[in-house]
Amino acid sequence: MNARSAWHDVPRLQVRRFAAIAMSEAPALAEEILREIRREYPHLPVVLDDSGEPMALVGIRRAIEVFVQHLETAEGRPTVPPGVFQEFGRGEGLNGRSLDSLQAIYRMGVRLAWRRFADIGQRVEIPPPAMYELVDAGYEYLDGLVDQSVRGYAEAAARQAGERLRLQRRLMELLLAERHRGDPADALTERAARIGWPLPKKVAVGVLLRPAREAVPPAVGQGVLLDMDYEQPRMVVPEPDAAGRPELLHRALTGWAGAIGPPVPLADAAKSLRWAEAAVRLMERDLLPAGDVLYCTEHTEALVLLQPEELIDDLARRCLAPLRHCGPTHGRRLAETLLAWL
Repeated sequence: MNARSAWHDVPRLQVRRFAAIAMSEAPALAEEILREIRREYPHLPVVLDDSGEPMALVGIRRAIEVFVQHLETAEGRPTVPPGVFQEFGRGEGLNGRSLDSLQAIYRMGVRLAWRRFADIGQRVEIPPPAMYELVDAGYEYLDGLVDQSVRGYAEAAARQAGERLRLQRRLMELLLAERHRGDPADALTERAARIGWPLPKKVAVGVLLRPAREAVPPAVGQGVLLDMDYEQPRMVVPEPDAAGRPELLHRALTGWAGAIGPPVPLADAAKSLRWAEAAVRLMERDLLPAGDVLYCTEHTEALVLLQPEELIDDLARRCLAPLRHCGPTHGRRLAETLLAWL
């Protein structure tokens, strides 16, 4: 409210009377607002502060008092009480709810507060234009409360995402380990349950080649485990032969290259990883098609024949060692003779 506003033109005596009444009724108004919120949203948890008072009641009362104090001074914008409304946003995020319900609750609070302020305004004869400005100021104040809650909501979402990634990474490490100490079944079940990942009967493990250093992770969906911390990101695809799975992966991995290992039982996930890594090495040497994500099951012959290439070369060197003294001409004639016999 600036110096030229209708509210600023209201005599200071009336403003002080309005503020005094509103401040005295703030506790009752806060309780009325909280009571109505609980009636409309019975699922909302009640969180108590150190004194045993509901944090929501404290926050609502403090928000009303700050707004009323601002009306009396009419200097600058009212400062939104920090902390409490960020905590409301964090609570929504941690409980898996959207911000829409929280914003609806705030709007309900503003409507109830406006009714009370309108009644007080009539009692002290505040002119209607000034009361209209009061409504605008209230919704502007509401925007500040929402901003605080959005900040808390974002913090909670980021914390949850980071925790999920950490737990998912631990699950993938156990899944892809070559050797386990004891039976890993219980540990797998526990780690999978913590991120809500149903244990599949079969998996296929993929190894990806980044299209760029800062490439955005592919949107493979929550069912697919993805670890971007590796130089060549890894992913675990549950039930890879399920209806529609290949099509979904194809769309999600557009622009990426790499290989997806063969489907294997969950306990053999490390074997699928080995084949995917072998296929990627051959892709990097231009011995398999590059530029796309290929399936190892479609290149079985190449993987079986090209994988032991170093052993074959070593065998050829040892078997042909007696012919090393042959010059190019002699070698060519010998090759022609052998081909003729073959």
